[in-house]
Amino acid sequence: MALQLGDIAPDFTQDSTDGTINFHEWAGDNWVILFSHPKDFTPVCTTELGEVSRLKPEFEKRNAKAIGLSVDPLDDHKAWEGDIKETQGHGLNFPLLADADRKVSSLYGMIHPNANDTLTVRSVFIIDPSKKVRLTLTYPASTGRNFAEILRVLDSLQLTDSQKVATPVNWTEGDDCIIVPSVDNETAKGLFPQGWDEKKPYLRMVKLQK
Repeated sequence: MALQLGDIAPDFTQDSTDGTINFHEWAGDNWVILFSHPKDFTPVCTTELGEVSRLKPEFEKRNAKAIGLSVDPLDDHKAWEGDIKETQGHGLNFPLLADADRKVSSLYGMIHPNANDTLTVRSVFIIDPSKKVRLTLTYPASTGRNFAEILRVLDSLQLTDSQKVATPVNWTEGDDCIIVPSVDNETAKGLFPQGWDEKKPYLRMVKLQK
């Protein structure tokens, strides 16, 4: 069965460009972005790995760590690193799992046989510090991922975990939020003394105080 939101992300031990990874131990108390690549030495993957390396400070600000995966062996990963740095301007600065035995790919349902029965699709998992899966995304091999969107979702998850709000369409950090329907107006007055804009009883927009 495919992993679903709220499931505990499976633990594993696998080789990587940073040595052997014991996943839950490596993740620690961080949020994790786990994402897979169809194959080494492919153009779209090269651009993605360069971008995630560039964004490392943004992940760190959010207490998040990135970890990639490809089903090619470790020697290929290490040979590919030079191409990534040369063409993207950022060398690989996070682990890339060498999943040649398909162990992790199988645990996480990253191989979709009707698309390709040997290569992984572009899967993304956001995993929280309690090791629960909080987001899943699946892209076709031909489409590079939008990591600005992945950061946006991470911001939303962290905000909505800490406050009684949800985030509306196209929300980005600093935009108005929605008071969740389970919070009645009396309770909301204590939580949001700045007030809110009640467009409908179930749609109450609020600007959060810093």
